[in-house]
Amino acid sequence: MAFYCYILECADGTFYTGWTTDPPRRERQHNAGRGAKYTRMRRPVKLVYIEEQPDRVAAMKRERAIKAMGRERKMKLVRSSGQAGREVDT
Repeated sequence: MAFYCYILECADGTFYTGWTTDPPRRERQHNAGRGAKYTRMRRPVKLVYIEEQPDRVAAMKRERAIKAMGRERKMKLVRSSGQAGREVDT
């Protein structure tokens, strides 16, 4: 089973970071209001970054590391991945 760390861009321009085994499904859940409390009032959200991790623990650690980053560093991460501004496939 693959694990992923992901970043969503919310309608208000903020970022939300999480981890999952299925990024497209998780994006749908967030957009349906069944995701994190943070994203419920900031819909719609768009999946802008995915990073595969070897296991759940690694995904959770990477999530924490990304959440600790400032906005500019997160934006640079998203831009450098080439995933910004388009749908992300897994």
